[in-house]
Amino acid sequence: MRSLVKLFSLVLVVFLFSGCAKVVIKSDADPNVDLGSLKTFYVQKFSPDERSLHVIIANKLQELGFQANSGVEPSPPAPVDAIVSYRDSWMWDLTNYMLEINIEFRDPESNFMFASGRSYLTSLARKSPEEMIEEVLRDLFADVLNGDR
Repeated sequence: MRSLVKLFSLVLVVFLFSGCAKVVIKSDADPNVDLGSLKTFYVQKFSPDERSLHVIIANKLQELGFQANSGVEPSPPAPVDAIVSYRDSWMWDLTNYMLEINIEFRDPESNFMFASGRSYLTSLARKSPEEMIEEVLRDLFADVLNGDR
């Protein structure tokens, strides 16, 4: 009986710690658009968002040296170089966590999407929304932030 309990305990431990961790951080931009020329952004709130991620995205852009504001209006209150939109997905696994965030940059006049980034982290690789947003923005603006452009 004792060896059966040990075997069950071992199987339980292996099961609990053998989950999959998937991490995807990806960004893409139109090669004809110079991301280094972008200075001002308006982050448009995703209507189902109840966590104020639009404010976090604007704050992260500011931390990276850009001018950014956010709001619920479809149009920015002042002229900007890009409108930023996003979609978030959440999952439950003992606690609620952000599974994925997609961030898109659009031309304010034509609505053409010229850049996008995505962070997808499963439960075992989870990070805070702030960290995931920063990862996407840093990946998207990597050349600009490293002075390569």
